[in-house]
Amino acid sequence: MRLLLIEDEKKLADFIARGLKAEHFAVDVAYDGQNGWDLISAYSYDLVILDLMLPGLSGSEVLRRIRRGNSNLPVLILTARDATAEKVRHFEAGADDYLTKPFAFAELLVRVKSLLRRGSTNRASVLRVGDLELDRLAQQVRRAGKRVELTAKEYALLDYLVANAGRVLSRTMIIEHVWDESFEGLTNIVDVYVRHLRTKIDDPHPQKLIRTVRGVGYRVSDEGEG
Repeated sequence: MRLLLIEDEKKLADFIARGLKAEHFAVDVAYDGQNGWDLISAYSYDLVILDLMLPGLSGSEVLRRIRRGNSNLPVLILTARDATAEKVRHFEAGADDYLTKPFAFAELLVRVKSLLRRGSTNRASVLRVGDLELDRLAQQVRRAGKRVELTAKEYALLDYLVANAGRVLSRTMIIEHVWDESFEGLTNIVDVYVRHLRTKIDDPHPQKLIRTVRGVGYRVSDEGEG
């Protein structure tokens, strides 16, 4: 799953992002409101973690814009403001949860997973392709009932492929969704990670699910050859 963190305190933002990546989430980070809104406008996210006191475009305005365009995207407010009236105002504006600084990362993680669990109803929590099963809430993968251990980046790549099963995804699309840094010109990194996935997901089984579409990219399918 792909998360967006909008937080102007760089040390805090980097700390949160590292922790979430260790939990197998793909994380984009914006350090101001306008950049955060630009990312929301350009990409699809499963959840937004939003600070209120941001330079330029405020967190409150970002929240209002999100709710005008997407009523299902979960938003977790992260702020030093702890007044009850402030919390009520932002819940009424469309926030799904509210965490006051300072906080323990463990609490943030619990709240993130809770919001994802009850988030957008059009997102299945368990994805299946053939005998491959990906549990997005537990962040576990099984093939033919047997647990498959993946790194955080391998899991994020597989999640994106399986969530778009049957659809051809270009290397550029994969880079933009799975990698939260600029890897322009380094799309071969996708090929490296696909090989890692094939070793773990496909090689032990006669039916291959990860398919190469020459000159385009990759797709996951259990139907026919590709």
